[in-house]
Amino acid sequence: MQKMGGTRNRLEDGASTSNSKKRVVLPAMIKNKEKRSAVHAKLKQEKKVEKKKRAKLREFAEKKALELGEEPPPRKTPHTIENTRELDETVCKPDDEELFAGNDADEFSSILKQEKTPKVLITTCRFNSTRGPAFIAELLAVIPNAHYYKRGTYELKKIVEYANNKDFTSMIVVHTNRRVPDALLIIGLPCGPTAHFKLSRLVLRKDIKNHGNPTSHMPELVLNNFTTSVGHRIGRLIQSLFPQSPNFHGRRVVTFHNQRDFIFFRHHRYIFETKEVKESDSQDKSLKGTKGKSSQEKVIARLQECGPRFTLKLISLQHGAFDTKGGDYEWVHKADMDTSRRRFFL
Repeated sequence: MQKMGGTRNRLEDGASTSNSKKRVVLPAMIKNKEKRSAVHAKLKQEKKVEKKKRAKLREFAEKKALELGEEPPPRKTPHTIENTRELDETVCKPDDEELFAGNDADEFSSILKQEKTPKVLITTCRFNSTRGPAFIAELLAVIPNAHYYKRGTYELKKIVEYANNKDFTSMIVVHTNRRVPDALLIIGLPCGPTAHFKLSRLVLRKDIKNHGNPTSHMPELVLNNFTTSVGHRIGRLIQSLFPQSPNFHGRRVVTFHNQRDFIFFRHHRYIFETKEVKESDSQDKSLKGTKGKSSQEKVIARLQECGPRFTLKLISLQHGAFDTKGGDYEWVHKADMDTSRRRFFL
């Protein structure tokens, strides 16, 4: 009986050791910091290798399907915050007749129909900083037909009246705080609207590595992801700052990219070049046993950033020209709007 009990205990000990071997050790279960970081790095490397294997298998399956004349297997669309955003009733549709009818009668129609030439006045807040003029100088290089006027002690309403009398179509006010520009006010003239943006992540041209110098050509304007009714208004307000006749020979492009209600500004020059790409040719593989290489020309685009680089966040959109007391607001950002990460307003 003792021998039987001994063998049973040995079997139980062997089963417990096998279960302990199968037990997965997570990094959070390890108290030692060095061991925990090593296990985390090992798991991360294993996931990376598995991801590369899946990508190679997918490419092989697509290539084989194309050779057999079949449809390649459908790719899975990754779940991102953008494609899982909450449904918004104000999203503009391409077949919306009311939207296009409103475009013909809004404040920007005369400029966007090229009946008027944009003329922009740029000024500052009353207490200007040392970095403000450098940012304004680069804005003057980006926006054609823009003029800078010193603020002095004038009130903003008087400057708006002066701009209307001088036939300016838009007005930009650069606000600074602690010697750094932190806000932009874009006013459509003569009858609005007024958009207040928070400005962040400003990088001037001199601080951009391998930057280029902008030319005097009329830039191309790219607006991305302004899909809702508020975003459509903001897109047309930005569009009214630039002439609608770009000079494509200058190869100069200005981009306002909206992503998660943050508007990223970039200014580039581009060039198209032809590059020889070597491709493996396995037609004579069965005869020679070696792979031959054939060169093929491919057109590629190269970019050079001219600066500045900054990010805008819409704070409010007001009807009419600037009026802090009696103005009626179309849209105002509030703190309770940021409760969901998948809710966007532009």
